[in-house]
Amino acid sequence: MDSTPKRRLFGTDGIRGTANQAPMTPEMALKLGQAAGLMFRRGQHRHRVIIGKDTRLSGYMLEPALTAGFISAGMNVTLAGPLPTPAIAMLTRSLRLDLGVMISASHNPFEDNGIKLFGPDGAKLSDEAEAQIEALMDQDLAARLAAPAQLGRAARLVDAAGRYIEAAKFCLPRGLRLDGLRIVVDCAHGAAYKVAPAALFELGAEVIPLGVNPDGFNINRDSGSTAPQALSAAVLEHGADLGIALDGDADRVILADERGEIIDGDQILGLIARDMAACGHLRGGGIAATVMSNLGLERFLAGLGLSLVRTKVGDRYVAEAMRAHGLNLGGEQSGHVILSDFATTGDGLVAALQVLSVLVRSRKRASEACRVFTPLPQLLRNVRYRGVSPLGLPHIQGAIATATARLGGGGRVLIRASGTEPLIRVMAEGEDPALIGEIVTGLCAEIAAATAAAE
Repeated sequence: MDSTPKRRLFGTDGIRGTANQAPMTPEMALKLGQAAGLMFRRGQHRHRVIIGKDTRLSGYMLEPALTAGFISAGMNVTLAGPLPTPAIAMLTRSLRLDLGVMISASHNPFEDNGIKLFGPDGAKLSDEAEAQIEALMDQDLAARLAAPAQLGRAARLVDAAGRYIEAAKFCLPRGLRLDGLRIVVDCAHGAAYKVAPAALFELGAEVIPLGVNPDGFNINRDSGSTAPQALSAAVLEHGADLGIALDGDADRVILADERGEIIDGDQILGLIARDMAACGHLRGGGIAATVMSNLGLERFLAGLGLSLVRTKVGDRYVAEAMRAHGLNLGGEQSGHVILSDFATTGDGLVAALQVLSVLVRSRKRASEACRVFTPLPQLLRNVRYRGVSPLGLPHIQGAIATATARLGGGGRVLIRASGTEPLIRVMAEGEDPALIGEIVTGLCAEIAAATAAAE
């Protein structure tokens, strides 16, 4: 039986929803700041929290609401402004803060926003901690809030961007430079629009920036890791050596080689794992990845004598598995790559720099170096539903079992509910692409019919 605490607000990556609609309202943010502030008050020292955000218009609404909540709980607030999620995780730990907060809905459109919390160690909070915060939010906290003389203060951290850029550059081997490389970087008009191009430029690269003109509305619009077509076109137009596409909060990355062809998170994981193993830097005899990662990656790693620990979808579950198994590399097919020697969460810029390090040291083109295995045919489709997920229905479970049996031992079926949207994600992979298509189409039809019948 699943012992995971039941949570109403928190999903697989914090709290997320349409801005200014429940739950993503200033009232909720205020209450969250109060509850989290009270929960992380430990000891008699002056407690401190850092708040970062991406470039969404609604960040201007949620940031002051959270700030007010933390101040009323007696915490000092450090405001970092627009910065990548991994920068906030890094600063939480390096500044010895009690809590870190990132206001972002990652790869979602501007209408959405979200709130992610990091503990003093810079790691995302556990399900248990999030459930405790929700329980506090349901209580009357008035009697526990700070007395007038104990209210917190708010101040801006003026060198936040510079601190993160230096930390990202530190992940490269000493003396390694990017001189002579032409790199396109697409920042999705998001949180890394200043820091990513600056870091690459300071390392010696010729940088062609895309998605660096945020206006509050255009984050992730036809750009970034979820829409890499612009990246591919720019790589070809400028004759670049590599293209780097980040998402709205820059915790994930997708690459394009010099031919404009896309390199996903699984290939990035395989490349970095092989390089780290060859250098003696890979710990734990393998890596962690989610159930979505391609079987081709698992087989590639096995050929190197390395294991693949599978986790639930969500980079925090990958991070938890890495800690449990003593691993220092993990990630997701979508481009979350965690290198725990340098970061506590997915960091798109740091992962891209690791790939660039391999290219410089091997003197290979990206098309040669970055495709380390042949992926099995894999198909993923989404089915939207309303109300209760239909996955628990007996006939749906039967259809899934039948589909799995059709693949035998040469493939797999994975059906799951999204943790951030009312979607059922239907995925199958195996040797025969035609069979995979039949299975996914059939399962989607079954789920859609069940959803329609329930309305």
